[in-house]
Amino acid sequence: MSHRIHRLLIANRGEIAARVIRTCARLGIESVLAASDADLDALPARLADRVVRLGPAPAAQSYLDPAAVVRAALAVGADAVHPGYGFLSENPALAQGCAEAGLVFVGPSVESLHAVGDKLTARRHALAAGLPVVPGGEAADLAAAQAVAAEVGYPLLVKAVGGGGGRGMKRVRSAGELAHTLDLASSEAAAAFGDPRVYLERYVESGRHVEVQVLGDGSSAVALGDRDCSVQRRYQKLFEEAPAPLIPDRVRADMASAALALAVHLGYRGLGTVELLYDRQRESFYFLEMNARIQVEHPVTEAVTGLDLVAEQLAVAEGLPLRLRQEDVVLTGHAVECRINAEDAAHDFRPSPGQIERVVLPVGDGIRVDTHVQGGSVVPPFYDSLLAKLIVHGTDRADALARARAALDLLRIDGVTTTVPVHQALLADAEFAAGGVDTAFFERFLSRDLAVAS
Repeated sequence: MSHRIHRLLIANRGEIAARVIRTCARLGIESVLAASDADLDALPARLADRVVRLGPAPAAQSYLDPAAVVRAALAVGADAVHPGYGFLSENPALAQGCAEAGLVFVGPSVESLHAVGDKLTARRHALAAGLPVVPGGEAADLAAAQAVAAEVGYPLLVKAVGGGGGRGMKRVRSAGELAHTLDLASSEAAAAFGDPRVYLERYVESGRHVEVQVLGDGSSAVALGDRDCSVQRRYQKLFEEAPAPLIPDRVRADMASAALALAVHLGYRGLGTVELLYDRQRESFYFLEMNARIQVEHPVTEAVTGLDLVAEQLAVAEGLPLRLRQEDVVLTGHAVECRINAEDAAHDFRPSPGQIERVVLPVGDGIRVDTHVQGGSVVPPFYDSLLAKLIVHGTDRADALARARAALDLLRIDGVTTTVPVHQALLADAEFAAGGVDTAFFERFLSRDLAVAS
């Protein structure tokens, strides 16, 4: 049964809030921004049709409070809630709260959120759908972890069961590090997700982070191409591109088929991203996890497909069947995305909150900037440091990188320290320009590029 969305509550902030508002305006949907006290005067609040106060600045009292989001939606008479990414986007409690209040949750079902939100449960579903998983196992205690290590071998990766984003994720290179690293990862996972459980996976030294974008309506699904997100610092993505470079056609097709198999197995509804670890030495891949939300890097997929993924997400949430068939998905050219953060690379990427004095954004063919800041905007210390995303589309990878270099030279965000110089150095790096770098690349890059690392 379909249910037209007329008024949408956006339970998020920053550039993704502005991004969703833009599609709402195009579709004639009234946008209501749920903002914390720190964001009531931010650019997204001025772009939205209406604003409702969500709570105090700390996220735990606003953006991370499911009851507060539902109350805000009911107070303004919203039909639906869009959670964006991060915060409550993959939290079953918000989806359940919306269902009980008669609100449409713009995301997967509560069952799907439970299925992929717990990483061990997600591994079991992936195996049931026929996907290969990274060798590993549960680490309920040190003895169990030692047993997994004896079977799998070192190096290992300790990962949080209840969340991602690099939190609760630590590398173990030898048996002597295991006990301490388990305790450290477990404590970090408990603080970040309220769940201290961790598990172990083999650490693939030459691995690349490749993900497949899927869209489902609960009964069928389509794959919308792949992305490479291997340029990471401490498991946080800095640069993404689509399609993933230097992947054999056979492997690329197998990746898409695997992602679709999992989506169909789950009866998945909405946008989702199946994250895979590509072993470039063996030309094989493993399932890592599935993110049940729109991704930060979704614009590169939009650039090469010509789709508005937020619009497709809203259509599925309204109960409509997929408007796309797999043969309708045609990829054109190459797209890259630079995440511009308010961080000081010379001081270990320390956050740089403050007031922005001036913003100059590049314009031109194939250039897009998703941002929530302008001259006079305040970067608060309460949230992540993402200021803008520079997305550049070209005829091929070389063209996209050349256009990105030129666009970065024109981009100005004054008043706070940003990572623009990091991206300029990255795009000038020969190893990166060759394509197909692994997830350990950025550490090597920093160690040899003293202008960025020091």
